[in-house]
Amino acid sequence: MRFHDFSAPQLTALTWWCDGSPYRGRDAIICDGAVRSGKTVCMGLGFFLWAMQAFDGQAFGLCGKTVVSLRRNVVDVLLPVLREIGFEIREKRSVGRLEMDWGGHSNVFHLFGGRDESSAALIQGVTFAGVLLDEVALMPRSFTEQAVARCSVEGSRIFFNCNPDGPQHWFYREWICRADERNALYVHFRMEDNPGLERAVVERYGRMFSGVFYRRFVLGEWVAAEGRVYDFFDRSFVEPVPEGPFERWVISCDYGTANPASFGLWGRCGGTWFRVKEYYFDSRREGRQKTDSEYVEDLLALAGGREIECVVADPSAASFIIALRRAGLCVVGAKNEVLSGIRQTAEALKERRIVLCEGCGDSLREMELYSWQGAESGVDAPKKENDHAMDDIRYFVTTVLNAAPRTMSALAVAR
Repeated sequence: MRFHDFSAPQLTALTWWCDGSPYRGRDAIICDGAVRSGKTVCMGLGFFLWAMQAFDGQAFGLCGKTVVSLRRNVVDVLLPVLREIGFEIREKRSVGRLEMDWGGHSNVFHLFGGRDESSAALIQGVTFAGVLLDEVALMPRSFTEQAVARCSVEGSRIFFNCNPDGPQHWFYREWICRADERNALYVHFRMEDNPGLERAVVERYGRMFSGVFYRRFVLGEWVAAEGRVYDFFDRSFVEPVPEGPFERWVISCDYGTANPASFGLWGRCGGTWFRVKEYYFDSRREGRQKTDSEYVEDLLALAGGREIECVVADPSAASFIIALRRAGLCVVGAKNEVLSGIRQTAEALKERRIVLCEGCGDSLREMELYSWQGAESGVDAPKKENDHAMDDIRYFVTTVLNAAPRTMSALAVAR
């Protein structure tokens, strides 16, 4: 990694614990703000330098949403830098541990994933001289509080970083709003605070995000999700079905019995996926419910004899998935993280990697109506209405369009 000159917030995150720093007496640091602002790298580098300079023979915690994301965001980025400045590092992947020697000191760093409430049990009983929590706003409160409680060695410190969420989020209310009370240093980052980020990249991020995601990820604000989910979408995003030829075909499904069922037929042409046709059945409007076998017949009619690579379905629709497989179709369980999926779908629409075609009336209707619950709800979630085509589109984006190469290889084998 090549470092440019540090901005003032980056330098603070890197050196706040040093002799002569006006913040040396603080017990914690909180770095939040825009994506790609350099907060994770600078705070993480500062964490390792502080730990190895201040302690010998101690244990530290490194925490992320998952161990995989922690390695991707922090460990794999910083280990080459640390080795370059003289750290000797032994990585014990099987037990999630890093052993480091530097400046005559030796310490151990344990890796933890704070995925859900049960994760707090993983960290109980350990004593730390310090802990770093990467993406702390994605972790449950119980895990974070357990990690903080483990820091009982004299002189221990806590390093937090995250991208903003909603203003009702527990971390914003309990730590950022009470930073002085908790003797924590709060450092807010803007995208412009990363001198190594070219202006063209900053402008590209501005085009990629919209609405709440723009305000959070680009402006670095803790704001509530309000209004339309896809507030940028209008009829300029709608195109006629291209003449083809199409290279691949996929169907995405949101299954419903009492609620509407929505299926989308996607064809890939010239590097873009087009939603060329769709099926939508509202049992309340029609006055009757359909069976799984009837839905399978409707899906096959939507396919129209085309070679369907796979059907992407909500994994909770167990009986429907069984019926699809009995019909000889390859079925893939959809990735179903709602907020991440909405963000990815918005990016895909704005970048024209997916296009909704004329004739897909129900998905176009829902695009105009799909809305957030609003600030008064205190949660970041869309309303559970006008969301069935929205869900099947999101399943397609997260599971097929943005699939990792390994996942796509698995689909090819299943085919």
